[in-house]
Amino acid sequence: MTASLAACGGGGSAVPSTGATADPGCTGSCATASTLLSVADVETVIAQGVAEAQARRLQATIAVVDRVGNVLAVYRMGTAADHPVLIASLVNDGKAVVNTGLEGLQLPVAGVAFYIDGLAAISKAITGAYLSSEGNAFSTRTASQIVQQHFDPGTAGAPSGPLFGVQFSQLACSDLVMSSTGSAPTVGPQRSPLGLSADPGGFPLYKDGTVVGGVGVLADGRYGIDADFASDEIDLDEAVAMAATYNYGAPVDRRADQITAGGLTLHYTNIEYSGLAADPSTAAPYASIASTLGGLIPVTGYADGQIHAGLAFGQPDSGVRPEGGVNFPGQDAFILVDTSDTPRYLPMAGTDGADALTRAEVLQILQSAFSVAGQARGQIRLPLGSSARVSITVVDTLGTPLGFVRSRDAPLFGADVALQKARTAALFSSSAAASFISSLPPAQYLKIVPAGTPGVPPGVQPNGQVPLGSYITAAQTFNADSTAFADGVIAYSDRAIGNLSRPFFPDGIDGTANGPFSKPLDQWSVFSTGLQLDLSFNAILQHVLYAAKVTVKDVPAGCAGVGLSLSPTGPTFTPSTAAPRVKNGLQIFPGSVPIYRGATLVGAIGVSGDGVDQDDMVAFLGLQRAIQALGGSINQAPKDRRADTLTPQGTRLLYVQCPQSPFLQSDQEDVCAGF
Repeated sequence: MTASLAACGGGGSAVPSTGATADPGCTGSCATASTLLSVADVETVIAQGVAEAQARRLQATIAVVDRVGNVLAVYRMGTAADHPVLIASLVNDGKAVVNTGLEGLQLPVAGVAFYIDGLAAISKAITGAYLSSEGNAFSTRTASQIVQQHFDPGTAGAPSGPLFGVQFSQLACSDLVMSSTGSAPTVGPQRSPLGLSADPGGFPLYKDGTVVGGVGVLADGRYGIDADFASDEIDLDEAVAMAATYNYGAPVDRRADQITAGGLTLHYTNIEYSGLAADPSTAAPYASIASTLGGLIPVTGYADGQIHAGLAFGQPDSGVRPEGGVNFPGQDAFILVDTSDTPRYLPMAGTDGADALTRAEVLQILQSAFSVAGQARGQIRLPLGSSARVSITVVDTLGTPLGFVRSRDAPLFGADVALQKARTAALFSSSAAASFISSLPPAQYLKIVPAGTPGVPPGVQPNGQVPLGSYITAAQTFNADSTAFADGVIAYSDRAIGNLSRPFFPDGIDGTANGPFSKPLDQWSVFSTGLQLDLSFNAILQHVLYAAKVTVKDVPAGCAGVGLSLSPTGPTFTPSTAAPRVKNGLQIFPGSVPIYRGATLVGAIGVSGDGVDQDDMVAFLGLQRAIQALGGSINQAPKDRRADTLTPQGTRLLYVQCPQSPFLQSDQEDVCAGF
């Protein structure tokens, strides 16, 4: 049984308007041990995408992943030389408009035969899988809508997207994500080579109402964003990917275009099945596709050139399973486990001295926050009346993870992001933030120079560098406080750090200067955010070059502190020796608060997976309920030290923002007031 979709855009006249999976009423519990992508399923997805690409005369690269990010296959049409990729949010005459961060990175070029089309397709597929659940289906078009400088993109005077900055999560340098190294699927969540993608052409895949994976396509040669969001122009990558989802498409009433955020309807796709150029139901079977058309390819660190079956989500082999009631009795909690089914991030005491959080305190914080999430109304989940589904992490002042728990069916991206958020709040609330960031190696930007460029040898060449301490100096000037981030006086939430990380300050007020942790607008893009990217830039670049088969080693765990030097023989990367303060990178959208014992910082809590106001509330109110349950042994940041006491440039920073009436089965309002 399939559900009907309304036509959108042009295409073949005989293409059916069906192809989405039926919705069996799943609310988070439909995944079973037999719900997975089989080898035959992967073959069908690829064959359907290939048929659409042929009909549109495209050379597509198609990647399929399971729900925890294992790459099940990468198929490339044509030859490798047919697939140059330019990373750019905006282009003019075929060149990137912005020239900082990852903007303008292009491979291959003449004389430099390294390829990243597989990496781009994988990142899109992982994004579709990681942002989706039984309660919401988000595509990379949805991601594009919620990470840009305005929400909706192109709307002057509007604030930034609610998940601004989420693209730099799930990084290969993260200490939370796992690596299958391209062999048989194993426990997740797996890393994503380019983080989360905002380039249309990535969708989740569903079976029996539950997410089983994702598909990503790169066919147009550019890995970017949808900057013209008001246009309904068909994206070629998206058309091929949409065809690939036929009979694995998201249930219609769970798609992003049925969900609102901040009063705006989210977008899912600019093309429906009825707008395709070929009928996916009549696509030639995978086994009959001529070898001259293309074939499976290995991708270093991700795919071995074979087709694999996916893993069943929620089972130990997937790395995500029920907690079993040991620490969260009766709460339907889920945890992360390793390949031997040993729990990762069990509650433990802090590692940072006499005032450290105790194990009992960590456990109570997690239990209380988890309980708040269960009572809260989900913003990005359907059907209406569903509870919020999130991931929750507690860290100490050094960024050491002290415990983790997640709701059943929470979007998987939230596991890494919750840890990023907690670490961000802990770092910037400490007295060590300025010295730690200033001690890190500079971000070394690179460019790929083609053969034949006068006076420059082909290959990897420098393109400027950014001392990370310059962001601290800028923030101290911006805040009119020479000791900012060096004295530990002010308590910063991720919402407050996000305020300082926007290309406009105040957020959404066009024409104003950028926040001190952001690039100026003429240098800003989703591939060049400022401190957030620059802190992890060298590590990201190391992994991309490794996966593209440049002669460098893969990046080990640790996003901050990787050194990069250049010589005529190529780039040399120095492994990070930095403390684990932000080992999986920074995050700059809301959902974390610091934790205190009296006036002493002892850690932070991070939450991710639902609307950002819900994330804020689960973190703040969850901590408050834990404080009460523990008899006041820990506390919120003192009110007179919170970031919302600051008014840099005449504008007050925000600390937390909770929903007005957030609870199911209750009309209680202003639940965060007074604490």
